Amino acid sequence: MNQVSSHQPPVPELLLASASRYRRALLERLGVPFTQVAPDIDETIGPDETPADAVLRLARSKAQAVLAGHPDAIVIASDQVALRGDEILGKPGNAEQAIRQLSLSAGRQVEFLTGVCVIRGDRPNDPAEHMDITRVVFRPLAPEEIRDYVERDAPFDCAGSFRAEGLGIALFERIDSQDPTGLIGLPLIWLAQALRRLGVPVL
Repeated sequence: MNQVSSHQPPVPELLLASASRYRRALLERLGVPFTQVAPDIDETIGPDETPADAVLRLARSKAQAVLAGHPDAIVIASDQVALRGDEILGKPGNAEQAIRQLSLSAGRQVEFLTGVCVIRGDRPNDPAEHMDITRVVFRPLAPEEIRDYVERDAPFDCAGSFRAEGLGIALFERIDSQDPTGLIGLPLIWLAQALRRLGVPVL
């Protein structure tokens, strides 16, 4: 009597299209093996492009750029924009700019849009895409609190000038989010579901 084989095809290599140590640490939480590959794309936002459109386009472009060199892989990519009103907040780069950003954000809301794209190489025209929206409300901050925070946490490579996974959590009145990992740059709740649908064995 012939037995039906239970052999499953191998899962494609999983790639994270990002040089970010924060996104790497987030993806490591899912316990699946992956390789980090930095995409080489122009990340300029177009003059007539909305931030929401931009983060999805850039996430898709990053995934496609890495997939071009690894056509048999599953590629994860994301992009994030921080908005205070209509102003896009970049990474401060130094203490002076971080203090300025936080001084202007004190008592106000900052919105983080995080676009995610997952593409499987054998289905390149069927990407899975998602946008996470997180709203951070800062409490009123005294100048000395801001200076002390920047000195202690040095958030110079973080849009918005804070590390929510560090001492930056003390700057807020509240965070409105469906996925707390979205604020750090890679919404894992949605991503875990997307990976399972593509055959990656996530719990």
